[in-house]
Amino acid sequence: MLTSIAANHAKGKSAEDTIFAANAACVAAAKKIGAENVTNATIGAILDEDEKLVCLPTVNKVFRSLSTDELIAYAPISGLPDYLEEVLNAAFGDSRPEGYMAAVATSGGTGVIHHAIWNYMDEGETALTSDWYWDPYSVLCNDMGRKLDTYTMLDENNKYNLPALKAKVEEILSKQKSLLLIINTPAHNPTGYSLSEEDMQGVIDILKNATEGTGKTVTLLLDIAYIDYAGERQAVRKFFKKISNLPANILTIVAYSMSKGFTMYGQRTGAMIGVSSSKEVIDEFKGINQYTSRATWSNINRPAMKTLATVYKDPELLAAVQKERNDYYQMIKARADLFMKEANECGLKCLPYIAGFFLSIPDTDPEAVCNKLHDDNIFAVPLKAGIRIALCAVPLKKIGGMAAKIKAAQDAVHK
Repeated sequence: MLTSIAANHAKGKSAEDTIFAANAACVAAAKKIGAENVTNATIGAILDEDEKLVCLPTVNKVFRSLSTDELIAYAPISGLPDYLEEVLNAAFGDSRPEGYMAAVATSGGTGVIHHAIWNYMDEGETALTSDWYWDPYSVLCNDMGRKLDTYTMLDENNKYNLPALKAKVEEILSKQKSLLLIINTPAHNPTGYSLSEEDMQGVIDILKNATEGTGKTVTLLLDIAYIDYAGERQAVRKFFKKISNLPANILTIVAYSMSKGFTMYGQRTGAMIGVSSSKEVIDEFKGINQYTSRATWSNINRPAMKTLATVYKDPELLAAVQKERNDYYQMIKARADLFMKEANECGLKCLPYIAGFFLSIPDTDPEAVCNKLHDDNIFAVPLKAGIRIALCAVPLKKIGGMAAKIKAAQDAVHK
């Protein structure tokens, strides 16, 4: 009996995203007992204290004021010119790195990761990221015939583990001619950790030393999806100066996303920003990634791009957006402060949280703990090594007592 007509590389593909599955379970519970009785810690989007999806008011106003042509017309494949210019300001702020750079519009930050895997890895090669990571990194690699390996992100003192990174970089480069290294910072998903400027310098030194005189190359992919909710806007961008004028065999790609900073989640708009000391490398960067855009989605969301360009060209609009972002950053920070305070009081062990949408709790059986939490109508996301809590989605009134309930669920599972 015929069971498949798919190509060999596609046979057996199936993925039920754990995040969306956890959210679906929560939605079903809310319908049964009422949303007020359910804690939804699964959603990677900002919900206000009334649990309504947040859209920054100024962004909403600008987006809805665009002309019909701006709303519906095609955009150039590489992106609107004013968007490509202003997205550099949005990404780097006052810390624009030195070197040649270019931007290519992408379908969200995920589009950047897709292009980087496809254009800077050969089939069968292995990319590298930390052991706590956003699961679609692995899905994207597997779908394109690549592999993903990990290093231990934090050492025994919960500091960034540069020795573990060094060992893995050297191991992979001993087997292949190039390496794609993915680092999500600041406000890492799923832990809320951020690399310091010293950590970033350590990363750069490792990459330089591992490739010097070898003829091998590294693409450093910095996923900055949560940067606008990572702290004081200029302070959290200072690490970008570390990628200035790196050797030509090290290309930095910055994955910028409008989903978080502009609260335009479903508009799927981002930018792939390349930084190199080599003009030739950046010329190639523009050419190959624009080509892959044409071969993947053709062009992307024009009105979202126009919204960013409009905001960043107008000081008053930008000031309003920055204030609105800061207000929601402070809202999320208050939730995190309360959760971490109560976690310390009840003995719940969490990974070090600095900022961002999420925090993580290590556990050896996260799925069982998450299932146990359903007894208290708390829904969280089970990861390979722990539990992800979406602070961005849980109002302060539901944060209180939550850490103790998670600790009780752990104790029940591991008794």
